[in-house]
Amino acid sequence: MPQTQTMTLDEKLAISNKALDLWEAGDTEGYSRLMKTAPLPPYIAKVIKEKVGLDCLLKLGWNLSEVEAEYGSNWLRQ
Repeated sequence: MPQTQTMTLDEKLAISNKALDLWEAGDTEGYSRLMKTAPLPPYIAKVIKEKVGLDCLLKLGWNLSEVEAEYGSNWLRQ
C-alpha cells in the first residue's frame, strides 16, 4: 500500500546522506531499504508503470506519496 506522507527537501537529503553512509559501509540492503522511504519521483513511477506494469511498481515498495499527490490515488489502481 502506498505511503501518504510527503517530505521536505531537507528530509529527502537526510535520507540520501544516511543511505550513502550505508552504501559506503557495504550495507546495500540497508541502502535500498532506506532509499525506498523517500518519495519516488512521479515521472519515474509513470515510466515504471508504463514499461513493466502497475503490479511491479507497487511490489517495488517505494514511497508513492508524491505519485498520489501528482496523479491522484486512482492512478495507482488503473
